[in-house]
Amino acid sequence: MKKNILLIHTGGTISMKMGEEGAVLVNERNPLIGAKETLAGYANIVEIEAFNLPSPHITPKEMLTLRNLIIEQTQLYAIDGVVITHGTDTLEETAYFLDLTTRFDFPIVLTGAMRSSNELGADGVYNLIEAIRVACDNKARDKGVLVVMNDEIHQAFNITKTSTSSVNTFQSPQYGPIGLVTKKAVHIQQQPVRRQYVPLEEVSKRVALLKVYAGMEADILEAVMASGYDGLVLEGLGQGNVPPAVSKVIEKLVANNIPVVLVSRCFNGIAEGVYGYDGGGKQLEDMGVIFANGINGQKARLKLLIGINQAHKPIDLKVFFA
Repeated sequence: MKKNILLIHTGGTISMKMGEEGAVLVNERNPLIGAKETLAGYANIVEIEAFNLPSPHITPKEMLTLRNLIIEQTQLYAIDGVVITHGTDTLEETAYFLDLTTRFDFPIVLTGAMRSSNELGADGVYNLIEAIRVACDNKARDKGVLVVMNDEIHQAFNITKTSTSSVNTFQSPQYGPIGLVTKKAVHIQQQPVRRQYVPLEEVSKRVALLKVYAGMEADILEAVMASGYDGLVLEGLGQGNVPPAVSKVIEKLVANNIPVVLVSRCFNGIAEGVYGYDGGGKQLEDMGVIFANGINGQKARLKLLIGINQAHKPIDLKVFFA
């Protein structure tokens, strides 16, 4: 029996076209709309266009709209899985946002393309079919939100865009893909040990993200505080260290009840409070800085944003990030 798959389009390169002058442009009409005829051999498709936006135009408000749309549609239809087409620039952020704010046992799969719809070797329809196949597969249940592109299956927690143009851009640096899609079958070898879920009604607060660098000065962090941000994520040096001038402002931020989360700017590894010198991670940890466990800066920003936007039941952020 065919599965019932909710297909949501949001725009991105997968829906764009290359113009005569070589610029990739937004189509007035997403060429993937009506794709359910092509996909009919794989599943029964309920198709919705949520947006037709380049992925740099996607914000946490659109991510929350997607989350609410999935919940609404599951109340109308017996859904066995969800596939979302999305631009690749912010795909990993939308995937992680949905991973934290949904708790369905059926698969939610995001996919996209690195080549627009009319380019030679366009990969959009191919990736879409593979995403539908994964969403229909029972082995993909209870795995959290997944990203499927270029024959690989990745978890939202680990996935990140690693190349500006390669079709193999999405990688999971820490742990690799959890599965593969071949011509004959979907193969999944791993699953998350645990998942986190946070109910979310709005995303009204703001979180800034800064990359730490050699000789970074304090005035940048002072500007964050003066601008009224509600939280700050820093991509620190090494295992989670900052220049001495920066540590002094961090102490001030924490004293003013503005949560500061630290990740490493390194591609692999986990930030930890190890070094005890001025600006070292142990000193920052003792100040009250929160260390994120193995996620990158953009995902830590979303996690902090979700954590501080709890209107009715405040979250213990240290436990949330542990």
